Amino acid sequence: MELNKRDIRTFSMLGQDRSFFLKLTEKAAEDNNIVILTADFGREIGLEKFRQNFPEQYFDVGIAEQNMIGVASGMAKTGLNVFATTYATFVTARCFEQIRINIGYMNFPVKLIGRMSGLYAGFLGATHYSWDDISIMRSIPNMNIVAPADALEAVKLAESAINFDKPLYIRLNDSVNIPIVYKEDYNFEIGKGVALQEGSDIAIFATGTMVAPALKAAKLLADENISAAVVNLHTIKPLDTEIIDKFSDGKKFIVTVEEHGKIGGLGSAVADYISEKNSSPKLLKIGLPDSFIKGASYDFLLDKYGLTAEKIFDKIKLQFV
Repeated sequence: MELNKRDIRTFSMLGQDRSFFLKLTEKAAEDNNIVILTADFGREIGLEKFRQNFPEQYFDVGIAEQNMIGVASGMAKTGLNVFATTYATFVTARCFEQIRINIGYMNFPVKLIGRMSGLYAGFLGATHYSWDDISIMRSIPNMNIVAPADALEAVKLAESAINFDKPLYIRLNDSVNIPIVYKEDYNFEIGKGVALQEGSDIAIFATGTMVAPALKAAKLLADENISAAVVNLHTIKPLDTEIIDKFSDGKKFIVTVEEHGKIGGLGSAVADYISEKNSSPKLLKIGLPDSFIKGASYDFLLDKYGLTAEKIFDKIKLQFV
């Protein structure tokens, strides 16, 4: 796929989920083996065109997420290329047992798309936040987990997911006009992190929506003569340990940043890995606290819980005091 700057701006305006499903719609025209299942979502995430053009490849099971997993696994067993989507918290927490047995244990290549991830549900509150979805999915054998950094990466992921033959959880954010991380086309591969910026003092490993703020925080640190490398770890499982080793070597400390709880997410995955090494830099984990979060606007919550570029900068700078 060849992309230009106009395409990238368009994807940014559409947001991750709409861009992802736009690419699936394009690919479905070439491959009638692609099917999409949804639990009472469609128009909101740009699936109306897919439904209209490919009605025999589109299935809305209604508000029955656990049943959706059973249907998805059965379809995958017949050889269909299955994508199933609903809220991130519902497709993971509500469906944990079904995913663990019907997809993980059976090792069926179902692609699960969790939309409105992290705190994006805003005023819908704690019942709709997904601060634990990565943790839940990490615990399932055979499961792979990817959180794209921007809308372009969501498109690249959609292309890769079509040919991915293992269980896959995709974590998407619904924001429109999402910050652009990649301003030109690049090579994307599930399981391989992307170095975005070199740095000699510290390394920041970010995933999903936190990659753009991490880059901005690195610029603020540079103004304080602190040189920070920034790495996009879009794939949380399997973890790219080679890039972690490369960018951790010789650093004063390393940082993980995620719009997810500090228990069980990217920070925990990196901690699990470096704990088995003979030596490694100190790890600073930046993420959501171990508590239930009350409803508020998305931007307010990001600021309150320290997930803006300025707050990330403040937390890192404190380590140098």
